[in-house]
Amino acid sequence: MNLAQGVQLVSFGILAAMMIGAALGVVLFENIVYSAFMLGGVFISIAGMYLLLNADFVAAAQLLIYVGAVNVLILFAIMLVNKREDFAPLPNAWVRKVLTAIVSLGLFALLGVMILATPWVSSSSVTSVGSTAILIGEHFFSDYLLPFELASVLLLIAMVGAIILARREYLPEQLPSDTQQTVLTLPERSRELFSASSENE
Repeated sequence: MNLAQGVQLVSFGILAAMMIGAALGVVLFENIVYSAFMLGGVFISIAGMYLLLNADFVAAAQLLIYVGAVNVLILFAIMLVNKREDFAPLPNAWVRKVLTAIVSLGLFALLGVMILATPWVSSSSVTSVGSTAILIGEHFFSDYLLPFELASVLLLIAMVGAIILARREYLPEQLPSDTQQTVLTLPERSRELFSASSENE
């Protein structure tokens, strides 16, 4: 982005603070739904970082794929699977917390040493390449057309497979003998409702 250096530094500081705070929220919140929302905040902050690096296509892909698809999928999975139960505290749970803190501090120290030891080369000249979305789109539909189409077919197969696996929950285990069922017709009743209705009959 063609911003002044001061604006870039302030924007980077705000995005970095948002990212660190949201990442800490993912780890420290006990409610897993709140952690999933904080994960969405991390993804949005990363998209802002990509915008500062003039990677508008990667930023849009970050928002569409991670925030709009992966994070929403995580939320739906949590809300569908999460059961309201009172979990008993594990014995010696503080050992896991201590080990997690040690590993996290070790990774933080390793990254800090790597950042300080790397000879970063700063350049004042900015090369304007235009919109990266246009360049990537041209490569997608010229040089990488076959892999792009294969990836789209693979995603379509995965989506159809997910729909079939989700629809299997509506298939009864055993149909009564007097019930005539078409081969390709899936009943719209769950197994529990089907078993209850068959017992009443």
